[in-house]
Amino acid sequence: MVEHLPPDGALARAASRSPWTSTDYLLANLADQQARMATDFRNANRSEKTAAEPYPEPVWRPGDPSPKQRAKAEAKAAREAREGYRRIVAQMTPQYADQA
Repeated sequence: MVEHLPPDGALARAASRSPWTSTDYLLANLADQQARMATDFRNANRSEKTAAEPYPEPVWRPGDPSPKQRAKAEAKAAREAREGYRRIVAQMTPQYADQA
């Protein structure tokens, strides 16, 4: 009975631990490509005096961090980099350790 179940049915999604079907992934890819093509079109037809638009963020997919998780990770990385910089300054130039 299990042999003839659809490849993106409930059992397959449960086995892959992804709530999305292959159609959902295809639609997300289409949305990303359409947004990139629209940005390319606007950049190709913009005035020379205006700056080029950056590409939009891709559509969220299962397994990707949420925007809140991404912001938290970026803040943590910035904090660790700042602490590392202060350690280096304190070791190399003790007279400036309090100012860093």
